[in-house]
Amino acid sequence: MFTIYGLSGPIFQGTLEELGRMPPVMARDPVTPVRRIGDQVEAGIAPEASVAATGGLSRSAVEAYQAMMPQNLERGPLYHAQQIMQRKLIIVNSRDNVTHAWRTLVDHQIHQAPVIDDSYRLVGIVSERNLLTKLNVADGRVRDVLARSVSDVMATPVVAATVLTDIRRIARVMLERDVDGVPIVNDNGELIGFVSRGDILRAVVTDPPLSVWR
Repeated sequence: MFTIYGLSGPIFQGTLEELGRMPPVMARDPVTPVRRIGDQVEAGIAPEASVAATGGLSRSAVEAYQAMMPQNLERGPLYHAQQIMQRKLIIVNSRDNVTHAWRTLVDHQIHQAPVIDDSYRLVGIVSERNLLTKLNVADGRVRDVLARSVSDVMATPVVAATVLTDIRRIARVMLERDVDGVPIVNDNGELIGFVSRGDILRAVVTDPPLSVWR
């Protein structure tokens, strides 16, 4: 189950499928496929054209790989957010200045942090990318600071998940919404954890292996 939190509070609650009908917080420009020909790079090659040009080698490679895989693979365990989330939260306030937020990320060696208001309500998420649009950082030092607060640069609204959300669904939200982490809330909407890309990668390489096909 996912919830979208904005400055005024929760504005959506529903499943991953329902979330897909909501507009994204941020969107990147579409990536143009490229193909290398010798020392030249040719742009604008459609994926199907690339496969056709190689004589269908991609499909053959996939089929060969599948043929080598054992058919009786034992599925590993499934993981929920509460099993891998970070419980020691590093947060910033929406009224903090951008320099304080940057130092918070750097000092704790993290790439993003949930943003709360004075009532401890989740209102957004701030990342290194957000802050670098307002900061000039050279040699690890902040220079030429613009008078901005976290509320001016944070991404909002923000998608949060419940503790029992399948982490594969959280990973899909990260990809589709272009975010590096998802806050975790309890049934009362209180911020209690955070799942980053690194947390999911660690779960994938855990022994016994994570089941990614169920």
